[in-house]
Amino acid sequence: MKFKLKEDLLLGTATAATQIEGGDQNNNWARFAAQGKIKDSTTPVRADDHYARFKEDIDLMAEMGLQIYRFGIEWSRIEPQRGMYSEEVISHYREEIEYMKSKGIMPLLTLHHFTNPLWFEDMGAFEHKESPEIFLSFVKKAITSFGDLVSEYITINEPNVYCVNSLFWGEWPPEKKSLASLVKAFSNMTAAHVLAYTYIHEARREMGYTDTKVSFANHLRIFEPENPKNPFHRLASSLTNYLFQGAITTAMMSGKCRFPVLRRKGVKKGKFYDFIGINYYSRSTVKGLADGVRDDCQKNDMGWEIYHEGLLELSERLYEKYQAPVYVTENGTCDNSDSFRPRFIYDQLKLICERENHIMRYYHWSFTDNFEWKEGESARFGIVHVDYETQKRTVKNSGKLYASIIENQGVTEESYETFVKNSQYHN
Repeated sequence: MKFKLKEDLLLGTATAATQIEGGDQNNNWARFAAQGKIKDSTTPVRADDHYARFKEDIDLMAEMGLQIYRFGIEWSRIEPQRGMYSEEVISHYREEIEYMKSKGIMPLLTLHHFTNPLWFEDMGAFEHKESPEIFLSFVKKAITSFGDLVSEYITINEPNVYCVNSLFWGEWPPEKKSLASLVKAFSNMTAAHVLAYTYIHEARREMGYTDTKVSFANHLRIFEPENPKNPFHRLASSLTNYLFQGAITTAMMSGKCRFPVLRRKGVKKGKFYDFIGINYYSRSTVKGLADGVRDDCQKNDMGWEIYHEGLLELSERLYEKYQAPVYVTENGTCDNSDSFRPRFIYDQLKLICERENHIMRYYHWSFTDNFEWKEGESARFGIVHVDYETQKRTVKNSGKLYASIIENQGVTEESYETFVKNSQYHN
């Protein structure tokens, strides 16, 4: 064996509803795509047709031996108009959850993953002062509908990425560049998480369940100064770290709010997590407030640095502060040819399994290739290839390696020779 899995480590994959389902035109990203804002002119209205093909996809997950699956529900399908809910859609999601559980796959349900119903988007989404209560109404419907089937929840995915890309850099809908908008959304998303966390526990307790686990998926990265001896680079690194992830992490985990997160009604100091959810992809090299990458590092197909040690650094940093199990709610890489992804998976899991840490779950991003937001279909993150024209699924070598790791509880010499040995990063 090249390495053995930790005994308590579960392996699975993660997806987001809008990125795989197809068919829904009632959300802000479908409209954004219709306006011609996606780099390759594709649209999430196509995506992977998973809404119709979920049994095919779950069967494939089961064949690969996946133990856990983080998936999302589409708010705009469930509540197409404010206060009006689709029982047909709710029945569909219940069937999907029941099917994955029948295959022995444990669900982790994401309630908000970047996309908004058009009615919510057009009233200002998370900039609106009533947005925490509006989101809570949706959460109440979701828990009433799925609370008997699901015990583990992500309230909000990557609030920092959502806010910064949509309202500060203006790259995502609604393409705003406003510090005031950023502060409103940071503050309201914190309140939305706190209210949802509290409600989910109360509701499932009333249902008679004691196994509830709730957190949020926190996009974290390592920020390092380009020149550690340059005081301006060090200051920019520290400031970027705080503004992008430090303040929002503290607020959502503990209710302690400091600028740029302001305290909203209903937010008190407390503990609003049952596990530490980390989405980790890269390290940023900083000399100003913009993102940067080292010249001499290994990069993926989107130009992000591949830096495996960062995941361990961040997980232990947060564990030391918050003392809860760590779920790697996303980790993966853009590799359109699947030429280095097997090496990526091998290196990351080997590090997790051989170095002391508190990681209990690893959700690889992503199960299938999908609609990758502004990049559209041009950026492939999946361990399963999707031919978007035919919707044919084909397990990649990285997927075959991942399945063999689960089956053998580690990487055998044979798997290493077959999938990893000739898989190399490029600069």
